Amino acid sequence: MKSLLLIRSGWLLVCLAAGLANPLATATATAQNQDTAAAVAVKPTPEQIAWQKMEFIAFTHFGVNTFTDREWGDGKEDPKLFNPTAFDAHQWVKVCRDAGIRMIILTAKHHDGFCLWPSRYTEHSVKNSPWRNGKGDVVREVADACREGGLKFGVYLSPWDRHEPGYGDSPRYNEHFKNQLRELLTNYGPITEVWFDGACGEGPNGKKQVYDWAGFYAVVRELQPRALIAISGPDIRWVGNESGVARETEWSVQPANPAVQFRTGLVWWPAECDVSIRPGWFYHSSQDNQVKSLADLLDIYYKSVGRNSVLLLNLPPDRRGLINENDARRLVELRHALDQTFTVNLASDARVTASSTQDDKDHGAGTVVDANQTTYWTPADNGREATLDMDLGRSVTFNRSMVQEYIPQGQRIEEYTWAYWDGQGWQPFAKDTTVGYKKLDRFPEVTTRKVRLSILKSRAAPMIGELGLYQAPTSP
Repeated sequence: MKSLLLIRSGWLLVCLAAGLANPLATATATAQNQDTAAAVAVKPTPEQIAWQKMEFIAFTHFGVNTFTDREWGDGKEDPKLFNPTAFDAHQWVKVCRDAGIRMIILTAKHHDGFCLWPSRYTEHSVKNSPWRNGKGDVVREVADACREGGLKFGVYLSPWDRHEPGYGDSPRYNEHFKNQLRELLTNYGPITEVWFDGACGEGPNGKKQVYDWAGFYAVVRELQPRALIAISGPDIRWVGNESGVARETEWSVQPANPAVQFRTGLVWWPAECDVSIRPGWFYHSSQDNQVKSLADLLDIYYKSVGRNSVLLLNLPPDRRGLINENDARRLVELRHALDQTFTVNLASDARVTASSTQDDKDHGAGTVVDANQTTYWTPADNGREATLDMDLGRSVTFNRSMVQEYIPQGQRIEEYTWAYWDGQGWQPFAKDTTVGYKKLDRFPEVTTRKVRLSILKSRAAPMIGELGLYQAPTSP
């Protein structure tokens, strides 16, 4: 594969060929073109809220491609090539946990069809490799290590299978795929995310496979009812690029795509931002010195987690079966830089007043700095414009701000601005559009005692869960 973008492009082409809405255009839909009342009524499921709170998760592209130095295999690879002699899933988990990553999504099967578990339905798997004398199971070891290490676990199962001879005979292959899906969803404990891309090709019979998406989803709902189905699925949306970057205006409420939701109207369909820590998605030793810089990763973090999305960072294990030292070292640097910035909320002791507030202790102005995710401020008059003033009690210097909506009640804010008091008047220092789960703004240093957040436009009365002011070091 030249780039995993081809996978997502394949998904895009499948949608367009079927006469379905362009998913990238769908993802850019904004409030101006949506029925406000209908949009406000759309709310996330508890599972979608829990997923959003993870913020930062990992992909691990690992398989026979790791040993052929390729990105896309053709399905003709000898399983004996797979032999990660130092494989250690606990090392993966430690690297991720130390970086603040909350879940690992494993590529259980990529397009080459090689299975990282001993599937009953193919010989193209670890059971015919020399690793663990043919008795190994990568999925088992990663799932168990995640559970022991306190991380969630997800699986990527490629619908496109370049090895399986039944591919292209649609009914036959769809049953094969469901059988493999059942194996993954019944034998490895709780699965938090099931990741389907939409790449599709011709089978050996020259016919293009027609995927039974409804049938695939039914298997997931039956066997793992709390699992979220991502990308070519109804629960989590691909952001539309592989740079790890969301839009400045990122709505979780989107028009339903009939290809994956089997419905019309508006749905809660939050964005996931996938990007690799290296140029490639599978490990290549030639890229050991091409790990993304700390500055690049920080920029990606602000433009994904800081734009109402979840960051999915790919960490490709090497031929030993370990997360490479260069990747692990950069993740430590990233975690340290984020901790330097966000450990201390400079607004945590602020006295907060609002243009309109409720007497209810769970919805008063002070709840925006109480670090309690079950409380939120909303104006008493149900207005769509409002201000929150924070007296910090002392002069404070900061260069980052955070706004979080209370998303169990949906996404509402369309435009806001931050300003500081300079002794004579309010001076703006940041302005932005949507908020959603979390919005982070970066700006030159501000020193002041008083700060104001103004909600300029909202679909309904705003509901603010938390506010924050932070000081990022100039040289992380």
